[in-house]
Amino acid sequence: MQTAQLLTSLVRLTRFWNLAIIAVAQYFTVYFLVDSGLVTDWHLFILSASTVAIAAGGYIINDYYDVKIDLINKPQRVVIGQGISRRYALLMHSLLSIAGTGLGFLLKWEIGVTNFISAFLLWWYSNSLKRQPFVGNLSIAFLTALAIFVIPFQYPQANIIHILIYGMFAFFATLLREIIKDIEDLKGDNTFGCRTLPIVWGLRRTKNVIYLLSGAFVLLVLTIHLTVEPLPVRYFTVFLFAPLAWLVIALVKADTKRDFSRLSIVCKVIMLLGVFSMALV
Repeated sequence: MQTAQLLTSLVRLTRFWNLAIIAVAQYFTVYFLVDSGLVTDWHLFILSASTVAIAAGGYIINDYYDVKIDLINKPQRVVIGQGISRRYALLMHSLLSIAGTGLGFLLKWEIGVTNFISAFLLWWYSNSLKRQPFVGNLSIAFLTALAIFVIPFQYPQANIIHILIYGMFAFFATLLREIIKDIEDLKGDNTFGCRTLPIVWGLRRTKNVIYLLSGAFVLLVLTIHLTVEPLPVRYFTVFLFAPLAWLVIALVKADTKRDFSRLSIVCKVIMLLGVFSMALV
């Protein structure tokens, strides 16, 4: 029973489904944007495993530093100190970060260095960056995009334009979600002296930032389509732009924690739909 509880706690702590999305995104990128024959390449498995290990370690260290804040914002999701001890969580973070970095170096030194920098940034984010306005949001968005940008290191034949397009897509989708999550967690963050965007700028101005970023994202996609690379515009219109428009409209009326929690989920769905659109490029 204790073993089952420990495994359940680890799955919750490492955000298993988020890790699955990362792995699927990398496999989709290689299958649709590089070479479908490489999907069974063991190098891809190692690359994905290393990225997932770094991300899992990042989730653990984030929860390690945020136990008190999460007891206010999301008490039902707190694992450290309940299902898993703080000492064990710190050990798991270290082991996963070392394993992810080591697996990266097993492939190529560029991937190893990228994974090391990612692990360091995730620790720095959890320790201090996330408590600063916009800086923390940008760092997580950049690290999410890096899961796509790292692929050409292993597969230099990849179409760089396609990689950049989907890396930027991951960046914008994550950035929007991180800002919305900051609004959702405003109460706990404010209690412990965090200086996130909604605390420093207020709810209205933070919403304006989200509107601006959403518009910039749409303009970026259209600009790429018209000047760089034809994109599946019909798919984007129905499955990306329409949900994004709904997000913006819903955001205008949103004012409760539950509202922002739903919008955070919508951002994740938009990201998944963007991954699936690779099949049409």
